[in-house]
Amino acid sequence: MCRNIKPLFNFEPPATEDEIRASAIQFVRKISGFAHPSQANTPAFDRAIEEVTAVASRLIAALETNAPPKNREEEAAKAKARAALRYGSA
Repeated sequence: MCRNIKPLFNFEPPATEDEIRASAIQFVRKISGFAHPSQANTPAFDRAIEEVTAVASRLIAALETNAPPKNREEEAAKAKARAALRYGSA
């Protein structure tokens, strides 16, 4: 479930709110064990997503580095190459 959570810090262009929210959704799904919560749990699930999104946004904004920003396409190509080695597919 959490394989969709990707590093979001130090990229050019910076991570969008949609990307941060998508990671928050994956995180909440993982720790709750629900891909889709029941009606009874939906308010708590949705509130957790909003709170995790807010905290992650603040964290990314507060982090500092001297490293040059990473290129999204290059990082995606590296990840694809690692997956090909790991799973034996191209």
